[in-house]
Amino acid sequence: MISHKTASVDGLSVFYREAGTPGSPKLVLLHGFPASSHQYRNLIPALSDRFHILAPDYPGFGNSEMPDPARFTYTFDKISEVVESFLKQQGFDRFGLFVQDYGGPVGFRITSRHPDWLDWLTIQNSNAYEVGFTSAWDGFRGALWKNRTPETEKPLAAFLEVDAIKGVYLHGHKQPELISPDNWNMDFRFMERSNARRVQLDLFYDYRTNVTLYPKWQAFLRDHQPRTIIFWGQDDIFFTREGGEAYLKDLPKAEMHRLDSGHFAVEDCLDQIASNMRRFYQQKVARE
Repeated sequence: MISHKTASVDGLSVFYREAGTPGSPKLVLLHGFPASSHQYRNLIPALSDRFHILAPDYPGFGNSEMPDPARFTYTFDKISEVVESFLKQQGFDRFGLFVQDYGGPVGFRITSRHPDWLDWLTIQNSNAYEVGFTSAWDGFRGALWKNRTPETEKPLAAFLEVDAIKGVYLHGHKQPELISPDNWNMDFRFMERSNARRVQLDLFYDYRTNVTLYPKWQAFLRDHQPRTIIFWGQDDIFFTREGGEAYLKDLPKAEMHRLDSGHFAVEDCLDQIASNMRRFYQQKVARE
């Protein structure tokens, strides 16, 4: 059973999904763009008999509150601070961490501040290397990040329309019939809220700060060597295969699964991801 809850965090209403038994090993799932914890609706029940799971929606995403950008700064720093406060409030100070896409910049900020919180790590198409960018990022890297103007924002706003969101979910997935249209229809419904596109454009621009932090996160991985399992969709619209392989330079003991999938691999590779997470935890974390 998945519980759907809200918590007051730093004055904001934060929605989250929770499952599993308190006292079981803790697991945090951090979502990507343009999604919410909804992307984990199938993974959570596949793991909840083994783990106590929390999956929050970030401020401005999903069912969490979306304060006016005029009074709330939508940056990855700020989102990570809210999620960190949420985890403290829930008593999660030692956990496994699953990061996908935006989940990496949020999660890596938190674990860099609190290395002792991280028990083990699952990475699914979340980038931390320059080599990981596909050509989809050209308008970000070559224009927006150099000079934010209405002109440099305009072509990137297309990513926030329903056809583009649908494309993110379907690109690279060989069996599109396995991908529920509820995904893009729900995400686009949230995108139609007042200020929602401004929130996403603010984060598009702020993503450049993640790239600046890549060397720091790489050093963190090298220095701490967290027990890590990687699932990498090989035909992601945003992140290259090389971006997944790059982790192995800093985490030579990581376990790599190259999936015939795309950005949201949990949609069509659920069994492979869930079963290997359970096995990896039992063999590499619980036994040690």
